[in-house]
This record gives sequence, structure tokens and C-alpha cells, in this order.
Amino acid sequence: MSQNTAPRPPRADASARGAAGGTLFAGVLMVVIGILDILQGIAAIAKDDVYARVGDYVFEFNLTSWGWTHVVLGILVGLAGTGILMGSEWGRMGGITLAVLNTVAQFLFLPYHPWWALFSMAISIVVIWALATDDTSFRKHGTA
Repeated sequence: MSQNTAPRPPRADASARGAAGGTLFAGVLMVVIGILDILQGIAAIAKDDVYARVGDYVFEFNLTSWGWTHVVLGILVGLAGTGILMGSEWGRMGGITLAVLNTVAQFLFLPYHPWWALFSMAISIVVIWALATDDTSFRKHGTA
């Protein structure tokens, strides 16, 4: 009987598998949030009375310009999410940056759609956490 003496590839430990799964989840969330941001922006552009202002806030913006901001940000977030799903480093770094920008934009959008803005901010924070804790790309490049 001959034994297979070929070395086995090293197994990924549980934390690396979890990080890779978190990155995949973050990429999918970014694509979904990007699409929803685009739709949110289109709704604000098409008809200014779609969103009702809730309460008095220190900051006040023109809803049509917010619509365009959401459309552009949604496109960029969706592209970064696609980059993350393709495994690119630029997608990961851009994803963290754009998730931070999306959190700020949703915070400023609170007067118009508070529950959705809070939900979108929470999703963006989950994306930031998932992308920032993934050290598999550092292991690939030998920096950790």
C-alpha cells in the first residue's frame, strides 16, 4: 500500500474563516446599501414631498441636493462593495472610508427619515467593523 505523502495545505483557523465570512457579508451589505441609497436619492430628487421633516434640527439641507448626494454616495458604496466581493484591497480600504461617509450622511439625513437613517448607520458600522477586523489580507502580504 502506498501512502500519500504529499503535504497538506495549512488549514485556516476559525478566526480567519470568520473574518473572511465577515468580509463577504460586508461586501454584500455594501452592495445592498449602495442600491438602497441610490433609490433613496432618486425618491428625494423625483418628489421633494416624499420625505417629511421630523422635528427641528440645527442642520437643514435642500432635499434635492441630498438626493443627489445619496445617489452619488450609493454608486460609490456599491462599487466598493463589488470590489470587496472581488477581493481587492482598494475595495476594502474604500469600503471603510465610504461606510464612514455613509454613516455621516445618514446622520445628517435623520430629520427626514429617522428610522431608516438609524438602521443604515447601524449597517454601516457593522461593515466598518467587519472590514477593519479582517486581517487575512495582511497575512497574504506578510505584514502580520
